[in-house]
Amino acid sequence: MKWNRRQDLDTPLEGWQEPQQESQPAPPPKLSALAGRLKGLAGRWAPRLRTAGETAAVAFGMFSAIPVPQPQWNERNMRYALCAFPLVGVVCALAFGVWGWAAAALDLPVLLRAAGFCLLPVWLTGGIHLDGYADTCDALASYGDRDKRLAILKDPHCGAFAVIRLCSWFVADLALCAALPLTTEAVGCMQLAFVLERALSGWAVAALPLAKHTGLAHTFAQAAPRRRARLVLTGEILLTLMVLVPLGGVSGWAMLAAALAALWRYAAVARRDFGGITGDLAGWFLQRCELWMLGALVAAQLLERYLA
Repeated sequence: MKWNRRQDLDTPLEGWQEPQQESQPAPPPKLSALAGRLKGLAGRWAPRLRTAGETAAVAFGMFSAIPVPQPQWNERNMRYALCAFPLVGVVCALAFGVWGWAAAALDLPVLLRAAGFCLLPVWLTGGIHLDGYADTCDALASYGDRDKRLAILKDPHCGAFAVIRLCSWFVADLALCAALPLTTEAVGCMQLAFVLERALSGWAVAALPLAKHTGLAHTFAQAAPRRRARLVLTGEILLTLMVLVPLGGVSGWAMLAAALAALWRYAAVARRDFGGITGDLAGWFLQRCELWMLGALVAAQLLERYLA
């Protein structure tokens, strides 16, 4: 019998069955439900995480010189920008700690070490708080009425009293930084001070009356749900103190007392001389609070050394 290749290839063999494609087993119901939940959570949390990132970018873009992507300000990313302000303090604290470690490892001269401690926060913030400190010093030294003081805050020029107070601030800060011991306790307490002062500053903007209906402080205060912002910032303050006081002991308590004294003075001066707080006054408070806490820390460390 002659074999026909084409015919034999096209003719199915006897008893032959075409192979069937194996169907993929359906996933178990529990896995399907878990995947659906995870997808739902991702859908709900992705916008929130994006908003949180934008909020942090707003805080860093406004209160630091650190280059970050700049989102367009809107109602969502401005709501809790005050609560993200202490994150700038966290970066300052990290830089302060790294410099302290490097100064100890390299055994740097005291003045060089102190200059790094003094200037690093200024470089990281771009001096924005020192600008408010200088303007407020000019306004307070004018001894004018409330309207005149507020007008001086708007004036971009730097007066003689601003220069004098700025020089005094840097001399005091440099001297205190030189006296700061290079110990884990002392440097760690000062690192926490950068976070605490910003949490207190944000709390004050959310809690105290405003001097005017324009300006930076008004913008951030009006964008925030003030009651919730106060609660969040109060939590941040308490968390910082829960680390500061056990770490520093007497130094921690002294720094807390200095911070509260600076906050009380801030509120009193703002109400009496300006009718409320402004962005410049917030910078004035932050620089004074930083200096007062550093002074309290150094004084407590020296006292403990003498008593020992």
